[in-house]
Amino acid sequence: MIIPINNPPIPAIGVSDIVFNAQHNVLLIKRNQPPAFGLWSIPGGKLEAGETLVEACRREVKEETGMDVRVVSMVAVVERRIDQFHYVIVDFLAELEEACSSIPVAQTDVSEARWVSMQQLDDFELVPGLQEIMVRTYDAYCRGEFPGFCDASSVGSDFILPAAGGF
Repeated sequence: MIIPINNPPIPAIGVSDIVFNAQHNVLLIKRNQPPAFGLWSIPGGKLEAGETLVEACRREVKEETGMDVRVVSMVAVVERRIDQFHYVIVDFLAELEEACSSIPVAQTDVSEARWVSMQQLDDFELVPGLQEIMVRTYDAYCRGEFPGFCDASSVGSDFILPAAGGF
């Protein structure tokens, strides 16, 4: 019997939200625990048992920034193996529920939360691969498009390509 020296971590499902405000700034958080300790990212975290992806998205933004969002579309799926973690992360575009409550307050596992201009992204040490996802999502969002897969059933469980004329 061969016993592996290094046991690989069990993959987990994660979610994250790309949120823009009325000034087209993106919401960033600074992680204060592994994985990616000290790096800037978008709000997100691990899917909990019994939770839909959309419920997890809303919960994570609320827990990390105190803000409420509405999930719009799925924009990326990425796999990350860092710091002895293995995550499959589903990235979503989300909108603020109320523009007037748009001041993020760092909470739970983040040390900072703030709105950042897309032109300032190079000034932040982002988690690997995130900047391209944010830029592509931002470009489509500015054109009035909701990029990626859309919620076909309006219950947050089935995300598919939009029909030719939209849903």
